[in-house]
Amino acid sequence: MFKRIGLFLITNIAIMVMFGLILNLTGFRGYFNEQGIDYQALLLFCGIWGFLGAFVSLAMSKMMAKWMMGVKIVEPNGPYADLVEMVHRFSKQAGINKMPEVGVYDSPEVNAFATGPSKNNSLVAVSTGLLCSMNRDEVEGVVAHEVGHVANGDMVTMTLVQGVVNTFVLFFAKIAAFAVSNALKGDDDRGGLGYLGYIVTEIAFQIVFGILGSVIVAFYSRSREYRADAAGARLAGREKMVAALQKLKSNYENGVFEHNGEAMSALKISTKPSGFKSLFSTHPPLDARIEALMRRS
Repeated sequence: MFKRIGLFLITNIAIMVMFGLILNLTGFRGYFNEQGIDYQALLLFCGIWGFLGAFVSLAMSKMMAKWMMGVKIVEPNGPYADLVEMVHRFSKQAGINKMPEVGVYDSPEVNAFATGPSKNNSLVAVSTGLLCSMNRDEVEGVVAHEVGHVANGDMVTMTLVQGVVNTFVLFFAKIAAFAVSNALKGDDDRGGLGYLGYIVTEIAFQIVFGILGSVIVAFYSRSREYRADAAGARLAGREKMVAALQKLKSNYENGVFEHNGEAMSALKISTKPSGFKSLFSTHPPLDARIEALMRRS
């Protein structure tokens, strides 16, 4: 789960920094006027580039997942036929018209994720570690959860949220860089950051504000995990969804996962982060998710 979100966020930040660098190097300053910044023009400019960056990240999500995670697509008549059948069965139940690609990647970590630009152009990937450590019912719970993300259109809605965040990250980064440059100018309008200094400062602000903006993305991500759990319970049965979460909790408590904040386990093992750290948690604690499922009638 963290894989999907982490890859999306990293790709998005990289694209936004690249866009900003290209525009700065080409000297585009269409949002400046005689008085300084035209804030309406700047907001429109940032909105266009912010959403473009988010949608480019979305379009690249499957390709990036395959490349960075080493995901191998498996076929219905191959050694992972049961996994493919499972994904396709749940996808049909969820009303997905075009079956997701099914992939497996070689890793001891217990992880699964779904990604892709749309419901009908998606990928569900599972680690070999998960397949080896869970029984069939538990795997069904995990897979149903991931198919739930696809059916809920979570990557598209995440993209819209990220587009809004990108817009304001760019907006405030440009204002902050402009303010710093003006503050360093003398009375004779000399000094300031200089051309390259301005570019570096703006990119630095983009990265800082991008990290802060991830708090908003993480908040949305936590809420959608409950919806994906509910979808998994509808598709595979509540007992299997709860069993999968309980297995993950048991593995963690028994030391299967390292107790060092490991964040790349299936459905995101959470150790109930507190304080500032909890703001960046993309998944709710396992206990809270199990409790939510148990409350469902």
